Amino acid sequence: MGQIDLLKIILGAAAFFAVGMVWYGVLFGKVWKRAIGRSEEDDFSGERPIWLVFGLTFAFALLISLTLAHQFAMSTPSVRAMMMISVGYGLMLMVPAVGIRYLYLNAPWKVFAIDAGFFVTAMAAMGAVFVLMR
Repeated sequence: MGQIDLLKIILGAAAFFAVGMVWYGVLFGKVWKRAIGRSEEDDFSGERPIWLVFGLTFAFALLISLTLAHQFAMSTPSVRAMMMISVGYGLMLMVPAVGIRYLYLNAPWKVFAIDAGFFVTAMAAMGAVFVLMR
């Protein structure tokens, strides 16, 4: 097994996090909030401290990035394979997991579509970091 590079893991998680900021901020923030029954002005500050939400989100992104780093360390995949694996994690693992959860929550399909798109895009961004730092 190859070496795991901590910088790649951190930057991969940062890319994942940055996609989330754009995705749930400027791109789909208002639509997503309406779809989950929140007002556009709602900043979620009444539930959990925002530093905790962002901190745990980044910690989870680090775990995802570490998993991807382990996958790539097991062999020397091509750029194409790295991107296929990265997007595949989003499309074939994360999206179905979220989909199952949302079925039981009876969540609106619009919420599922926005969240599914985020996971696939964020995994592509994370994979791109690993590709660029090969």
